[in-house]
Amino acid sequence: MLSKANNILGVPVALVKICLCVITLIESSLLKNHLSLLPKHPKLYTYVGAQKRKLLPYAINQITAVKIMAIEIEHKFLLSNDSWRSNVNKSVIFKQGYLNSLPTSSIRIRISDDKAWLNIKSATIGNQRSEYEYEIPYKDALEIIDQLCKKPIIEKTRHYVLHKGNIWEIDEFHGDNQGLIVAEIELASQNSNFEHPEWIGIEVTEDLRYYNNNLANNPYNQW
Repeated sequence: MLSKANNILGVPVALVKICLCVITLIESSLLKNHLSLLPKHPKLYTYVGAQKRKLLPYAINQITAVKIMAIEIEHKFLLSNDSWRSNVNKSVIFKQGYLNSLPTSSIRIRISDDKAWLNIKSATIGNQRSEYEYEIPYKDALEIIDQLCKKPIIEKTRHYVLHKGNIWEIDEFHGDNQGLIVAEIELASQNSNFEHPEWIGIEVTEDLRYYNNNLANNPYNQW
């Protein structure tokens, strides 16, 4: 379902719930350097732009040049101390399993509370990766994790910490990865600047051991 359209730099833009049929990120050279102007809600919504026709609210058939594309730009860090804990705004428990882990991609099922998602990520090394995520029935997700996903299952508590206008996601792992804590920050573009909090340690974005799909193959307690 589309939200009411906005006009950004002369191009009609709307927010659309991610689905299998309509997933797009604005590719117009006019807009791609101005994504910060859009009211992005990470992982839940993506953007739809219509360059040739006026985009009417709630009218999907007015969208032109739809193309599948989603980019995740993030940095991973270890923690230097526990002072971040006093600034946690919210904590959420995640349980997730992997259906595959290939040189090109990973396919993950994640559950939290009574919600569940299917996530597909490219296996690109570095801070920029393609990512697609769709909500799926919770009961189906439980069965997939129990019967189809490889073990061990990734269990973690994600803590959200706001620092200097940026939201840091700090994953505190449990189970076979007990003792590992990794902080992530997701950015709007490769050129986005961010301030390192005093509790941030060394960057491990390029170290594949710290990626969740690899922790399912080689958990922290086996390092």
